[in-house]
Amino acid sequence: MNTKPLLHLSALAALALFAGCVTEPGPFAPLDTTKYTLENTDKFVLLDKPAQFSVTCTGLQERTLADGRLEVVANVKNRESRRLEVQINCVFKDEQSISTGDETPFQTLILAENSTEAVRFTAMNTAAKKYTIRVRQAR
Repeated sequence: MNTKPLLHLSALAALALFAGCVTEPGPFAPLDTTKYTLENTDKFVLLDKPAQFSVTCTGLQERTLADGRLEVVANVKNRESRRLEVQINCVFKDEQSISTGDETPFQTLILAENSTEAVRFTAMNTAAKKYTIRVRQAR
């Protein structure tokens, strides 16, 4: 009697049985990488130490509206496991990175623990070609 096929079949059955027992623990807290964060650039600036520790920007989307004005959406992420309250604004600039005088007022942004919120800014005139989004700890 040839036991070789029987041996292979039992080895495959044991492998299938034990492969189903492996599970990954979860859920995991979000991790930040330098590949997907935008702080310390001219487009996203953290103005104080608490904001530098707690907040990051995971994405910026820019588009020109039909009337020629610039619209920017910033994805602002809370890196801590506690609720944060920050203030955010946008300074619109011309092609030479000089302010056009179009600066939004600081608005309060409440971030739940480890969450990301999208914040939208729209320029008031067509002179805006660049921008800087600024974030600071709420006062």
